[in-house]
Amino acid sequence: MDQPTVFCGIDWASDHHDIAVIDDTGALLARARIDDTAAGLAQLLQVLAEHGDCAEQPIPVAIETSRGLLVACLRATGRRVYAINPMAVARYRERHTLTRKKSDHLDAMTLANILRTDSAAHRQLPTDTELAQAVAVLARAQQDAVWDRTQAGNKLCSHLREYFPGYLAAVGVRREGVFHPIARVLLAAAPTPEQAAKLTRAQLRSLLKQAGRKNTIDAEVQRLHNAFRVPQMRQLPLVEQAMGRQSLALLRQMEAACVSADDLADASTQAFEAHPDAEIIASFPGLGAVSGARVLAELGDDRSRFTDARGLKAYAGAAPVTRASGKSRAVLARRVKNQRLAAVGYVWAFAALTHSTGARAHYDRRRQAGDRHTAAQRNLFNRMIGCLHHCLSNRITFNETVAFPDAANQRLPSAA
Repeated sequence: MDQPTVFCGIDWASDHHDIAVIDDTGALLARARIDDTAAGLAQLLQVLAEHGDCAEQPIPVAIETSRGLLVACLRATGRRVYAINPMAVARYRERHTLTRKKSDHLDAMTLANILRTDSAAHRQLPTDTELAQAVAVLARAQQDAVWDRTQAGNKLCSHLREYFPGYLAAVGVRREGVFHPIARVLLAAAPTPEQAAKLTRAQLRSLLKQAGRKNTIDAEVQRLHNAFRVPQMRQLPLVEQAMGRQSLALLRQMEAACVSADDLADASTQAFEAHPDAEIIASFPGLGAVSGARVLAELGDDRSRFTDARGLKAYAGAAPVTRASGKSRAVLARRVKNQRLAAVGYVWAFAALTHSTGARAHYDRRRQAGDRHTAAQRNLFNRMIGCLHHCLSNRITFNETVAFPDAANQRLPSAA
């Protein structure tokens, strides 16, 4: 594709958008304000067509967001769309005005000029397939639901500590804590210490069965029966009842987040397994369907997006940042990164320790070299995501002996 000679900048807003079209000298060719409707999109495409936009040479567009219907429709036309960080736009604006004046039209002009002068320094939005975009929507929504569930659970636990610590002592031994179905059913049935202490063994047995418990019910009934009768500090009766009602409200919020997380996990898993890259991604130790969907959501399936593994490692936050000036030199963790990919990378690396001999040996070497746990785990993630880039580029599945040749003959550590 030839170098474009016309550039478009769009200052995005919730209900309208300012458009600026310039030529390769920076001269303004057209300006407009469109609304956020199909008619507005048609007006924008008409303005672009009047200045040479065509299927063979579409005019590139710079905008301050990577989401929304306008961006989706522009990407569907096959043109290059650049999502420019608003902070970067503010710095570019200062190149053209010292008075720090600001207007929507000026921002649109600034965005167009960014493409004219520095398009090579900015990354265009990838041309992911429709299925990959659907996986991204579902996986990100599921990740948000998990974060919402965690936040709701933390609020509920914090509230329970103020008036019903005995409940947390009774259910806290479980790995999932208040998220466990049994814990949720018990709290819904008895949100105060007084109500919990009155639960009979028959009622507890019924509640456990309602929550799906099938084994060792009698032993669990006896344990809960005793736990809810342990003397504890209490709030005043009316205050305790009020706090119990608040717990039920917080429980409903957590229940909604739990249901959303589970439903979206099923949907993202189905979409992920239908994608051609699923077999390669799922072949990596430590990646399941849900975590694999999150990885695919952030990487996409446009292989031209990351020309080498270094770019992907920086994008994921796995590669460190070196700051050197004069005689000082510091190697620091990368803070500017894709937070979603970094979050799943931590879980991925942690799970890989028990599923891969090579991953465990690599982590142990980093720890022996003086790395803290987080640094060693991030280094392992750096290694694994580099392997993933290689496998996706060459359409091959993960091979333990190739990824970690030094640990090929070592045994996995025991579960103890």
